[in-house]
Amino acid sequence: MRRKRNRQKKTHKSIRGFLWILPSFLGVTVFYLLPYADVVRRSFFGAVDNRFVGLDNYKMVIENTAFRLAVKNTFLFTLLCIPILIFLALLCAVALYKSKYGGIIKSAFLMPMALPAVSVALVWRILFHSQGLLNHWLAVVGIVGSDWMNTGNAFWILLVSYIWKNLGYDIVLWLAGLAGISTNIYEAARVDGAGERQCFFYITLPNLKPSLYTITVLSFLNSFKVFREAYLVAGDYPHESIYMMQHLFNNWFRSFSFDKMAAAAVMESVVLLALILLLQKAWDSAS
Repeated sequence: MRRKRNRQKKTHKSIRGFLWILPSFLGVTVFYLLPYADVVRRSFFGAVDNRFVGLDNYKMVIENTAFRLAVKNTFLFTLLCIPILIFLALLCAVALYKSKYGGIIKSAFLMPMALPAVSVALVWRILFHSQGLLNHWLAVVGIVGSDWMNTGNAFWILLVSYIWKNLGYDIVLWLAGLAGISTNIYEAARVDGAGERQCFFYITLPNLKPSLYTITVLSFLNSFKVFREAYLVAGDYPHESIYMMQHLFNNWFRSFSFDKMAAAAVMESVVLLALILLLQKAWDSAS
């Protein structure tokens, strides 16, 4: 009798838990899973005649020179910006965590996230246009400037802009991780004669591994959101060094190339999912 009651209680708890997650599950199904399934379906059909073409769309995307350029630039941008951003955010978070003015300075770091992309793009135009302030300052010292957004320097400007805009967000995440480390561990280590450097490398960093995984994944996903600033400054076809995947999708959308868009979107989502799963596996094995 008691076992039967226990089984009934477990069943009621399971049903109650399912009912709690049901609204979220329905929302994810309707607004994400079903549209994604339709994108996968469209990637095997023609955009005009809706005729089944198999893997022809994927072959056409892979052979597209604009796609290859966008993949190369996006990969290079992500490979460079994420380590720099994570490292700078960690240094700033450690310094702010021990500072009595940490709250004020943290708010200053978060200000770029509150700025609209249009305002950021306007600042870019004022600074880096051929007649902008930067060229004016260079002319004062006798250096001939150029239209910075139409040269290879545009890539580095975009890189700095991404780091500047997302640094505060990563600092807050690092501070949350630092706050979760018990002060008793540091006190015990200092009693045993450990210095600040030893506490950082043997206590702080190992305890920040869960935060590092979260910050890496979020920074990785946010790196695909730099399109707005580059688009507002340079338009549909910017300098080839900052021609990203978002530019490619935007141009294909305007030309109604939905078959290529669907195939490229499926390929990108599979690559992103694989990278995140590999990252999670590497973190689990290192833990």
